[in-house]
Amino acid sequence: MSNLEYMFHPGFFGTRSPFFMDLVTLIVALLPFLVAGAIALARNKHYKAHSYVQIFIFAFSVIVVSYFEYGVRLSGGFNAFMEESSVAHNYAFMVLVFHIAIAVITLIIWGTTIFMAKKQVQLKKHKKAGLITFAGVIATSLTGIWVYFLMFVY
Repeated sequence: MSNLEYMFHPGFFGTRSPFFMDLVTLIVALLPFLVAGAIALARNKHYKAHSYVQIFIFAFSVIVVSYFEYGVRLSGGFNAFMEESSVAHNYAFMVLVFHIAIAVITLIIWGTTIFMAKKQVQLKKHKKAGLITFAGVIATSLTGIWVYFLMFVY
């Protein structure tokens, strides 16, 4: 674990959170802007670049989620993070479950949209799936920030 000890040093946002949580939260906060940039590529008819950027952002997101999960498991999980929070445990847990549900559904739709892009001959289908994914990314970002605030700010 010595190579990964940095993960558990104090974060850079000045809250109670460890470094890895601040890093993941920053990436999650920026994710809608990155996806919006990828969508802009498609709107400007740069379809190949759109495809590569979407695949990269998706793969990067999966890596970030894995890094996050690793850090959470080693840190003692949700209950350990809630120890210093003044927020009611049940409320924070419900928000966390809501966030996880949105994130998992979004990840599935996003992955399916990428995988099916070549098969979605009708552009309307792909656009609709893309917009649903984008809405899910925004919701995941907002609820992730909400969870962060509940655990580390309040």
